[in-house]
Amino acid sequence: MDDTQGTEGSAKKKSPMMLIAGVAVLTLIGGGGGWVLGGMIAPAAPVEEHATAEGQAGDHGEGKEEEGIPKIATEANGVVLLDPITTNLAYPSDSWIRLEVALAFKGPAELPLAEEIHQDILAYMRTVSLQQIEGPRGFQYLRDDIKERVDLRSQGKVSKVMFRTMVIE
Repeated sequence: MDDTQGTEGSAKKKSPMMLIAGVAVLTLIGGGGGWVLGGMIAPAAPVEEHATAEGQAGDHGEGKEEEGIPKIATEANGVVLLDPITTNLAYPSDSWIRLEVALAFKGPAELPLAEEIHQDILAYMRTVSLQQIEGPRGFQYLRDDIKERVDLRSQGKVSKVMFRTMVIE
C-alpha cells in the first residue's frame, strides 16, 4: 500500500507543474501565431500625427483639436475619418449609438466642411428612433438619409460616405 500512496502523491505534485507548463506553451504558440498573422495582414493607411512643440497640429492632414471641435484625421486620396459620433437615440432615450463615418472628397479634403458634416450627422442621430434603424432595411434608410444630408451640406464636394462601424447599445 505504501507504493500506491507514493505514486499518487507524486502525481498530485506533478499535476500543477504540468498545467503551468501547458499554459505557458499554449500562450507562446498563440502569441507567435498572432505575430505571424499580424505581419501577413497589410496595415491600414497610417495617419500621420506630428505636432509642433506647442501641442498644436501641424499641416500633416489632421485638424486642430480645440474646445468642442472634434479631431478629424485625413488619409491619402482625400478620405477624411470623422471623429466617432456617440449619442443617445430619440426613442428609447436610454439607447445609445456609436457611429464611425469616413468621407471621400472629390477634390482636396476640406476639414472645416468635414467638421460641419460631423456636427450635422450628430444632430440628425439624436432625432432617430431605434425602430427606424432596425434590421437591414432600417440601416439602408439610415445610410440614404445621411448620404442625402452630406450631399446637401457639401454641395457635391463629397463623393462617398463610408460607414466604418455602427454599434447600438
